Amino acid sequence: RLYHVTGEEKYLKLSKYFVEQRGQKPHWYDIEAERRGNVPRYYFADIGYNYSQAHLPVRQQVTAEGHSVRALYLFSGVADVAMETGDEELLEICRKLWDNVTQRRMYITGGVGSEHYGERFTFDYDLPNDRAYTETCASIALVFFAHRMLQRDMDAKYANVMERALFNGVLSGISLDGKSFFYVNPLEVWPEACKARHDLRHVKPVRQGWFTCACCPPNAARLLASIGQYMYSSSGDTAYVHLYAASEANFDIAGTMVKLTQKTDYPWQETVTIKVNPEEAKEFAVAVRLPDWCGAPRLSVNGKALDLGQITSKGYAYIRRTWKPGDTIELVLPMPIQRVRANPQVRENAGRVALQRGPIVYCLEEVDNGSNLPAIILPPDSELTAQWRPDLLGGVVT
Repeated sequence: RLYHVTGEEKYLKLSKYFVEQRGQKPHWYDIEAERRGNVPRYYFADIGYNYSQAHLPVRQQVTAEGHSVRALYLFSGVADVAMETGDEELLEICRKLWDNVTQRRMYITGGVGSEHYGERFTFDYDLPNDRAYTETCASIALVFFAHRMLQRDMDAKYANVMERALFNGVLSGISLDGKSFFYVNPLEVWPEACKARHDLRHVKPVRQGWFTCACCPPNAARLLASIGQYMYSSSGDTAYVHLYAASEANFDIAGTMVKLTQKTDYPWQETVTIKVNPEEAKEFAVAVRLPDWCGAPRLSVNGKALDLGQITSKGYAYIRRTWKPGDTIELVLPMPIQRVRANPQVRENAGRVALQRGPIVYCLEEVDNGSNLPAIILPPDSELTAQWRPDLLGGVVT
């Protein structure tokens, strides 16, 4: 970021040095300890160097190890350096690490880092529901990593994870009044067990006003305050819409100022309307993301339906035309309630199903269903219905 702001190459060189130095031997921790005449000691020494992603040089890493927040911060930095320097080898490492995190070590909520001790990744498909750590900051860091990867490759798989983490892993960590928060976000909470069991001491049944390590509130604040840069981007003569929410954005497309205005009640409602207002009639493309959870999206411009099969690439529909002020894009994303099943290798979820509507993953709560939630059974032929509740939580679909 300093390199972008100042244009001074020394900051880029320093960033690259940090990436290349990570994991090299002898370890900095050991050198410093020897200078002090001490036996090398560091946090979570029994976990080893992978706690700080220093177990291997970055170019040799293929799995996400150690502290999940720090790992994803590092991967975000690696992606930045790789893109700035054109280092294809580093970019391929980022892709492998992305696949490992999102295909084998991520919860349906976009939560990552399943282990309390060391706040860390463990091994593939180790995703317990009740002991999950899934720190709010880790979901935020995953958004950062997804955003970096999306800048390099306009593939909706990155924006899909970004959306999943934002709606289900980040916002869940904040109360509606903004005065309390979750540090950890497990998928299953048994309040009585949290009080009695040592291995669940990190799980809080309600959001807390403060934690000794209060990293999550300012981290969430900076993400939400800068959400615009995650929603939109531009490249060449194309404006991209990655996330859906009522908003406005201004672009310089090939020398012409273009304003996009979104109107929508997403994620509760299915329709997204985007007004396109260039300063003057101009040919360029607007690319809108087609979420992976939506099986039958519909797209039209000024009321004329478009053939998605002809204009879709890597999960984005590219609408190229001569745009005139007032042109309107309408995107309809049908939101049937879906039963989602985990990979069979996630042992804890054998015989279990999750419910999702649009990008939102739903939970069952004691206030509605009584205290013994694991006793609830959902037969395959049960009818599932959605209802708009304006009186609940500021308005939600249940």
